[in-house]
Amino acid sequence: MAPPSMDRFEPLRRRTIALVGLMGVGKSSVGRRLASALGLPFRDADSEVEAAAGRSISDIFADLGEAAFRDGERRVIARLLDQPPHVLATGGGAFMNAETRQLIKSKAISVWLKTDLETLARRVGRKDTRPLLAGKDPLEVLRAQAEVRYPVYAEADMTVETGDVAHHVTVDQVIRALSAYLEERAE
Repeated sequence: MAPPSMDRFEPLRRRTIALVGLMGVGKSSVGRRLASALGLPFRDADSEVEAAAGRSISDIFADLGEAAFRDGERRVIARLLDQPPHVLATGGGAFMNAETRQLIKSKAISVWLKTDLETLARRVGRKDTRPLLAGKDPLEVLRAQAEVRYPVYAEADMTVETGDVAHHVTVDQVIRALSAYLEERAE
């Protein structure tokens, strides 16, 4: 039997929770904390792609190109969605693939984590490990991505506007949004 403090989260542990959004929004860091709070395993699609390919995402992009990366990403996410419920951090472009998006819609609850672009640019500008940013202005890349991706991200089951807050605050926001979503669907 689950500890009494966890009982209120039991409905949130019945389906995989897939986090979508632009790079730097916190899908992995928030996802780890969300999984811990809910007593669920955490899976990071990017890490799983790297493990399956035996190489880094940067190397996959450099050696095989973005199309090969996206194909591997789609296959990995399909495999992960066949596993028992967990919190899944997807790559920023994963939800753009129609097949992946349909799989997520059918097998998970999707949460679009959304933060203003200036905050994201500041976050992603700290590292040089993102192949889509190589040699480019992070804010310009994010603006271009937002223009294309936001209409698709809007197909997620819910949107959580996170702002520039501590991860535990975002986790609380996501838990409240998930609870409200499930209550609404139960009515």
